[in-house]
Amino acid sequence: MHIDRRAFLATLGSAAVVEAMSPEARADALEHYMIAQLDKPAAPPAQPLVVRRGAGALFGGPSPSGQRPELTALAAMPERPTLVDFIRFRGTPGIGNHILQSANDALRKGESEETVLACLLHDFVLNLMKPDHGWWGAQLMEPYVPEKVSWAIRHHQALRFYPDPSVGYEYPELYVRIFGKDYVPAPYIKASYEYARKHKWYMEARMITVHDLYAFEPGMKVAIDPFVDIIGRHFKQPKEGLGFDGSPVAHMWRTLNYPDNPL
Repeated sequence: MHIDRRAFLATLGSAAVVEAMSPEARADALEHYMIAQLDKPAAPPAQPLVVRRGAGALFGGPSPSGQRPELTALAAMPERPTLVDFIRFRGTPGIGNHILQSANDALRKGESEETVLACLLHDFVLNLMKPDHGWWGAQLMEPYVPEKVSWAIRHHQALRFYPDPSVGYEYPELYVRIFGKDYVPAPYIKASYEYARKHKWYMEARMITVHDLYAFEPGMKVAIDPFVDIIGRHFKQPKEGLGFDGSPVAHMWRTLNYPDNPL
């Protein structure tokens, strides 16, 4: 995907606003901007922001341009909703398309089913919450997936800033243009990377970043059908339905299920 640097920076606001953002915030804004392009080019901001940028996309969290999505009536969820139901009915189109493209690239290139699942789930949490999405995403999925899948989701957030020539992952040139060649990640990001780099599951998280690079193709639509069996084999779907099983993260799934509840 071609990114117009000037157009991207313009979406963030004034030079003072951009300067005040941490490098991590700018990196997250860039990824959200790229996801937004999978739907349609972002329009210029029409009004001052009334929702924090970190709000999840399902809740009207703005794109990096400040454009708030049009909130429409949501489809009713089944009584015992599954992961597939959440992806179909509670995933915004841009995020849904991005994670399906990522999983499709992993599947096409012969990755293990657990790696394909990690690619499918790695950014789903952006519908709920954007800052520190690796940690939020891992927590959301942890009770239901193999441990190394949630581990990979957690650490992909840090690994995207560090190259690994052994798998063809170079530091994105776009990051150099946007953040400067002397950019140094925040200490907690560096610590996460250093821990992950020595871990036996390092490559699980690394491959998320590799396939993530090929998941921003405008006009490319991927169906969820090829992944249903993989989900069935590796995702522990609670019989009560996600959000109703009493797990430590059930409330997070209920929040996605009922985003219009006032309290």
